Amino acid sequence: MPDNNALREDVLWLLRGGRAHVSFEAAVAKLPEAFRGKKPRRAPYTPWQQLEHMRIAQWDILEYIRNPQHISPEWPAGYWPGAAPPTRTAWAQSVKAFQADRQALLALAADPSTDLLARVPPDPEGPTILHELLLVADHNAYHLGQLILLRRLFGAWRE
Repeated sequence: MPDNNALREDVLWLLRGGRAHVSFEAAVAKLPEAFRGKKPRRAPYTPWQQLEHMRIAQWDILEYIRNPQHISPEWPAGYWPGAAPPTRTAWAQSVKAFQADRQALLALAADPSTDLLARVPPDPEGPTILHELLLVADHNAYHLGQLILLRRLFGAWRE
């Protein structure tokens, strides 16, 4: 691809949650601690489960891209935590870990030496790096929407 700057910029926008998507930072900001491990009536997940699931899935895809020997967690148990944060600091730790891994993905996408159309090693028939970056952006947007819905059900989201 002779000039893929526009493609890189679009991927970066999506990973950051730009334009039509709410940002990760806005979605997790100021959620009262009392709601983090609670399920609204008839909801299948808690805000904590959404946050941790996003963090784990994003980390898994980042490691899949970076490390050909990476072994993904077992599905589904390895991707979905218990209902509530295990400690008072777990929420903040998960937010920071998510942001650090997202920053690593952003750096990978922004690096001109990254061939976005290259296959993720070691599988020459597997997905491209671009596919995996778009998968992260799509997955995050989906679960951020679910998190916002949970917050709205709790009355903990600004209109």
